[in-house]
Amino acid sequence: MNTLHHAAGGLAALGVIALPLVVHAQSNLADPTPPSVELNPMVVTAALVPRTADQSLASVTVIDEATLQRQNPASLTDVLRGQPGVDVTTQGSFGKQSSVFIRGTGSNANVLLIDGIRLRSATTGAASWEFLDPRLFERVEIVRGPRGSLYGADAVGGVIQLFTPKGGDGEPTLRFSVGGGSFETQRYSASLSGAEGGTRYHVAASRFDTQGAPVRRGGDDKGYDNTSGLLRVSHTYDSGAELGVLALRSRGSTEFDASGPAEDDFVQQVAGVYAELPITALWNSRLTLSEARDERDTLAPTYRSLFETRTRTVQWKNTLAFGLHELILGAEYRKDDLGDSQTSRLAFDEESRDNRAVFAQGLLDFQPLTTQLSLRHDHNQAFGDELTGSLALGYELDAHHIARASYGTAFRAPTFNELYFPFAGSSNPDLDAETSESIEVGIRGQHDAWFWDLAAYQTQVDELIALDADFRPVNVNKARIRGAELSIGADVADWTLGAALTYSDPEDRDTGHQLARRATHSLRLDIDRELGNGSAGASWIAQSHRYNDAANQQRLPGYGIVNLRAGWQLAPQWSLRATLENVMDKQYVTAQGTDFDTATFESMPFDYINAGRTALVSIRFGQ
Repeated sequence: MNTLHHAAGGLAALGVIALPLVVHAQSNLADPTPPSVELNPMVVTAALVPRTADQSLASVTVIDEATLQRQNPASLTDVLRGQPGVDVTTQGSFGKQSSVFIRGTGSNANVLLIDGIRLRSATTGAASWEFLDPRLFERVEIVRGPRGSLYGADAVGGVIQLFTPKGGDGEPTLRFSVGGGSFETQRYSASLSGAEGGTRYHVAASRFDTQGAPVRRGGDDKGYDNTSGLLRVSHTYDSGAELGVLALRSRGSTEFDASGPAEDDFVQQVAGVYAELPITALWNSRLTLSEARDERDTLAPTYRSLFETRTRTVQWKNTLAFGLHELILGAEYRKDDLGDSQTSRLAFDEESRDNRAVFAQGLLDFQPLTTQLSLRHDHNQAFGDELTGSLALGYELDAHHIARASYGTAFRAPTFNELYFPFAGSSNPDLDAETSESIEVGIRGQHDAWFWDLAAYQTQVDELIALDADFRPVNVNKARIRGAELSIGADVADWTLGAALTYSDPEDRDTGHQLARRATHSLRLDIDRELGNGSAGASWIAQSHRYNDAANQQRLPGYGIVNLRAGWQLAPQWSLRATLENVMDKQYVTAQGTDFDTATFESMPFDYINAGRTALVSIRFGQ
C-alpha cells in the first residue's frame, strides 16, 4: 500500500472518528464521565520523580493496566508497535528476535527498565523485548527524547519502563487465567497479592507455549515457550522508611531459521533490593542494589554460541525539596560481566567493564514557567569519560495548555561485540562512544475528558559506529533524524479513543540514505466501547515502507493491519476475553534475512514474515 495513501487515509479516519468525540468531550467538560483510562497520568521515568504527563516537559506515553487488560497482548512488541515515535521490527512472530526503535535511533540506543532496573544484553547492547510476558506488568511508560543525563549510556532515543504490581491493599487476592488459540497456543497465568500490616506483596507466574508460525515463506512452524515468575515484596515502617525486594525471571526456548533448524534457550532475569529513608521532611534518600541477566544459548547448523551477560548496579539517589523546587543528587556504579560467553568456542578478549557516574537534576517551578536542568558524568573503563546534560523549559499558556522546549545530549556505548568480538578483524577496541544532540519543541492540551500532544524534534548523531569495507566497526558516520508526533486520547461516555501519528526522517548524512529498517510514517488508532457487561474494541496500525539495508536497495513495502477484541463479564469474578489479530490475514514484513549460497558465493535475501490471522480466547477469574 502506498505510503501517502496510508498517511492520508489515516488522517482522514482520525479526523472522522476524533471530531465527534472531541465535540462531545468539550460539551461535557463541566460534568465529565469518570475516565476508565488515565488521561493525565503520573510519570516517574521522565524526571526520576512523579510528575503528571503535562508537567513532565517530555513526550510521554503511558499504557495503563486497563489498556493492557483490554488489549490482552500476546507479546510486549504488540503493546509497543505503532505507539508515538516507536517502531518495531521482528524476525517472525512468537518470541522471535525483535528490535525497538525510538525516534529513529537503533534498538541499542534506547533503554529498557523494569521497576528501575536496567535489562539488556551487554554483547549486543539491545534488550530482548520478545522474551518478556506483558501479563506480568501493570503499566508501561514510554519517554521519547534523550535521557542520558539521568540514565547514562544508550538513552539516546528514549526510555521504556515496565512496572510490576506493588501488591494489594488488604486481604489476599487470587487471580488466574487460562487461554489458547491459533497455532496450538496455550496461555496460563496466576497471581496472588495483598497486604498485612505495613507489608505488601505480589506473586505471579505465567506460561506461554505455542507451535508457532513459519518465519519465512514455505518454511516450517517455529515454536516458542516461556515460563515466567515474579515476586515483589515491600514493607513500610512507622518512621516512613521502606524496604523492598523484586525478583523476575523468564526462561524458555524459541526456534528460528539459520540456513536450517536452530534454537535459542534463553533466560531474562532482574533482581533487586532497595531501602528508602526520609532523612528529614525535606530530604528522601534511596539506595538500590540490583542485578540483571540476559542469557542466550544458541544451537544452529553451522555454529554454537553462549552469551551470559550480567549487569550489577548500585545506585544512591537523594531527593531534596525546597518549596515548589526539587533537587536530585545521585551516584551510580555499574559492572558488566560476560561470564562464560563464547561463540564457536572462542572467548571474548575482555570479559568485564565497570562504569562510575554522578548525576544531578534541578526541577524548578516559577509558575507559570518551569525548568528542568540535569547533568551527568560517566567514567567507563572501556571508552573513557562522557558528560551529558539537558535543559527543558515549560510555560503554562492557560489552564489547559503547556508549551515546552528542550535540548539534551546523550551517548551510546560501544558494545562488547563491537569492542571485543572474538573473530579476527570483526571488532575494534579503539572505538569511541556515539554522541548525540537533540532539540525538541512541543505543546500539550490537557482537558477533563481528552488530551492532545504535538511535538517536533531533531537529533544529530556523531561518531556513528558502522562497518568499513573489511566489516570492522569504525567511527565514521553521522546521522540526522527529524520528526514530528501527534497523539490524542479521549474518554467520553462509554468510548475510549487513542490515536498516534508519527513522521520520521532518519538519514545517514554521509550517504543521504534512509537508516535501515526504519519506517518514515506510522499511524495507530485504538477504539474501545463499554457495552453493559461487555466491551468491544479495535486497533488499526499502518506503516510506510522501509529499507532493510543501509544502501537502500532492499525495499520492504508498507502495511496495515486490523486487530479486534471483545470481553464479557460472565459473573462477578469471571470474565471472558477474545482477540483476533491481523484480521485481514496479511503477510507483512519488517525485516529480511540472508542465505549464503556456498556454490555460487552469492547472498540471497529472504523475508521474515509475521503470523497471519491469530485468534486467542481466555477466561479469567478475579478483578
